[in-house]
Amino acid sequence: MNSTEIVELRRVIGQMRHAVSALRARYGDVTAVQRLANDVERMDIDATELVDLATPRQREAPRVEREVVVVPDTPYDESLWKDADDEGLGGYRHRT
Repeated sequence: MNSTEIVELRRVIGQMRHAVSALRARYGDVTAVQRLANDVERMDIDATELVDLATPRQREAPRVEREVVVVPDTPYDESLWKDADDEGLGGYRHRT
């Protein structure tokens, strides 16, 4: 989107905002007017994002520190599950 298109888009969004204000003055804050106002606000947000996309800038990947958690392959102590229930599956059954 070039700068002329962005300026035109901003102008039209401003006109729509003015029209919605006139509708609010006439009909009050009814649901239809609220939705229109919300739509105009969303278009304004989207137009701002387009402006941000059009502005070249260097992007860096976020730096993320990762902690390695070692999970042992050994079986859990079965006494941990004594008297425990699995939700939706009923009680825990001990093998005999």
